[in-house]
Amino acid sequence: MSGSGAEDNVLLHAVSALRAQVANSTLPLEIPQTQTAKTHREALLHQLDDYVLPRLSSLDAPLLAVIGGSTGAGKSTLVNSVVDAEVSRSGILRPTTTTPVLVHHPRERRWFEGDRILPGLSRLTGAASGDAGPGSVRLVASSALPPGMALLDAPDIDSVVSANRALASQLLAAADLWLFVTTAARYADAVPWGLLREASDRGTAVAIVLDRVPPEAMTEIRAHLASMLREQGLATAPIFGIPETSLTPEGRLPEGAVTRLKSWLSALASDARARASIVKQTLGGALDSLESRTGELVEASEHQHRAALALRGASEQAYAAALEGVAHGITDGTLLRGEVLARWQEFVGTGEFFKQVESAVARMRDRITAAVKGAPAPSSDLGEALQTGVAALISAQAQSAATTAARAWRTEPGGAPLLAEHPELAKASPGLAQDIDRLVRDWQGEVLDLVRSEGRDRRTTARIAAYGVNGIGVILMLVAFAHTGGLVGAEVGIAGGTAVLAQKVLEAIFGDQAVREMAAKARKRLLERVEELYAAERARFDKALAGVEVDSDQATRLADAAAAVKAVR
Repeated sequence: MSGSGAEDNVLLHAVSALRAQVANSTLPLEIPQTQTAKTHREALLHQLDDYVLPRLSSLDAPLLAVIGGSTGAGKSTLVNSVVDAEVSRSGILRPTTTTPVLVHHPRERRWFEGDRILPGLSRLTGAASGDAGPGSVRLVASSALPPGMALLDAPDIDSVVSANRALASQLLAAADLWLFVTTAARYADAVPWGLLREASDRGTAVAIVLDRVPPEAMTEIRAHLASMLREQGLATAPIFGIPETSLTPEGRLPEGAVTRLKSWLSALASDARARASIVKQTLGGALDSLESRTGELVEASEHQHRAALALRGASEQAYAAALEGVAHGITDGTLLRGEVLARWQEFVGTGEFFKQVESAVARMRDRITAAVKGAPAPSSDLGEALQTGVAALISAQAQSAATTAARAWRTEPGGAPLLAEHPELAKASPGLAQDIDRLVRDWQGEVLDLVRSEGRDRRTTARIAAYGVNGIGVILMLVAFAHTGGLVGAEVGIAGGTAVLAQKVLEAIFGDQAVREMAAKARKRLLERVEELYAAERARFDKALAGVEVDSDQATRLADAAAAVKAVR
């Protein structure tokens, strides 16, 4: 911790900047590390707001000693006994303290009535008329408490009410000094020692009040407790033993039982150097802990970013595979199965033309011409069969992509909760069938435009007129799909004959180079349209991720802000 005012201002600015980055950080994906990281983030924010920033901005404010401990340890009774007045409710019902009570000297009210410390708690004043719960703090002025010192009676650290436990931890993190109250029967309990270890790790100043100790066992128990404190790095923590005794009619400890504790608190309050030493220890420890605590948030942010990238990658991979499936499906001959082959035979006449295709291309071309001129319906039927086949291929791959992406999300961290919120992602979008029909019709229109564009000169135009633009367009579609990689047995011969005949007809009209280029263009435009369609389908997954994706620079900004604090320490 720096010494000059200018250096303190630099440090305050750096911590404020860190606080802003922590507050702006998000951990939206529900992955295994998220809940713990969120809890740590909230605790870090609370300590920055409740203690570090207030203390940095007002180093001369009264020392705040938070009275903490387990259920039934006698915290409220101790506070009432120290100020010799009932300022905090005590009793046999548990929990007794749910609204924390902050006791201060009357002249020092200004330090506590605003939101300088504990800004998240509303302020109550006056006599307690009932418990307002953990969302507020009751301010009580007492001249019995010396200036320079304030006492805060916190809820039980092991309360059966989770909100009370959370508030107790928050208040202890806001303390300059933690006055831990325990009993001879419970001083070795696990819960308080977890918090004591945390206090030790962060350098928080701690004092121990050992209550209800049988007089004959005081020496032995104090010695054992002192050894436990040494093991946890708290060897300098003072221990105040209070023997087991009867309470006064007012429900307080006898004066003699708390004399040593009251004297120590009074001496501390009146000694500016001693107070500054405690503030330096606790504030310094809190500042030193910022790097590692922010580091946990940095790591959590990186986990979030990687998880989001994995989810995005899963959907991208699924739809990329679907596009590849369509590309393979339109070039491996599978579209020439069944209905398309039947319609092609109707288009050219009977199945006899498949014999001796190479030697009778001219004759077959004449039969196709006659078929087109005399019976346009087979051309339309063939086009519809091709349209149906292409649409079925695109639809099947889209459905498979949605299923594959959803299955991958179920296994990736954070994916299952997102799918639970968006169950529709497991299927293709409802309007996909209509989109595919429109896509195929538009593509077929492009194929016809391609035929018209290639047939500009008179000779070619005349040949096209002999077949009809629609008929040539259908043959071009057939050629674009006429490969036999996916066919077996007799289908290979049939499809091979189909491909040769269809290509020879087009080559007679346009030339072999033009036919190859036209078929390639037709395939390319179809795949481009399918790619656009699949991008729209995949965008549904991206939209679901948009609300939970962590900024890739979040971890860097947090780390840089923590490093800036360390640099000015």
